[in-house]
Amino acid sequence: MSAKHSMGKAPRIHVAAELQAGGDVVLPDGAARHVARVLRLGPGAPVIIFDGQGYEAEAILTEAGRKQVVARVERVVAGRGESPLAVHLGQAISKGDRMDYAIQKAVELGVAEITPLYTEHGDVRLKGEREAKKLAHWQAVAASACEQCGRATLPPVHPPRSVVDWLAERDEPLCLVLHPGTPGGLDRHDDPVRAALLIGPEGGLSPAEVDAAADAGFASLTLGPRILRTETAPVVALSLLQNRFGDLWAAASAYPGRARSDMRPTAPVRQRRACR
Repeated sequence: MSAKHSMGKAPRIHVAAELQAGGDVVLPDGAARHVARVLRLGPGAPVIIFDGQGYEAEAILTEAGRKQVVARVERVVAGRGESPLAVHLGQAISKGDRMDYAIQKAVELGVAEITPLYTEHGDVRLKGEREAKKLAHWQAVAASACEQCGRATLPPVHPPRSVVDWLAERDEPLCLVLHPGTPGGLDRHDDPVRAALLIGPEGGLSPAEVDAAADAGFASLTLGPRILRTETAPVVALSLLQNRFGDLWAAASAYPGRARSDMRPTAPVRQRRACR
């Protein structure tokens, strides 16, 4: 590929389509408008397209008009950026752009799945068409985060559900709920490949929800002496999880003599049984 077509600064675009070398891909409306009208790219400009299923393609625009933007795939490769730790985040739904922030940062930090949750103290209730529109918006936020951070696998954002229903389906070997507890939540001799993380709303989880989490085998995770907002909590918790069990390890090298396992929070308030 010539220097003119260098992929170094090429925009990344999510297109839910099969990628084949030599094939043409028609960009979806939103991406097409961004490429043609905002970035003002024309035929011959390089782009990177990823399918959300783990593959990405180097491509060249062959058409960039008002009605349609088309890219020709030159090479398809396996994507990078997936953590060895697959975390399913159960995030209490919050108002405004706070939920967008939580989803965006969770994707950047390598989360594998996200389920928005209705909780007793949560002040957001969505139904019917309003819920469907909000879900589509959250999925678009996740796709945009993948475009920015270099992931080729798009983490699914599942339809909202109650926290109790979500807890009943958990079978991850490591299950954590953000709640004050005693130290040791990340003290493990093994390295789990799957984990579940429950983050409550601004008002916190109700006593009944905390009990349900404990019944489902969730250990408590305490993130220091300060109270974090519901959109900040997943950023901190996921960073700790990725540092301890995943691929966010570079920070440990900044502290000579300090092991990765020393950079951790806290643990079970009460553990009735292992996460199923």
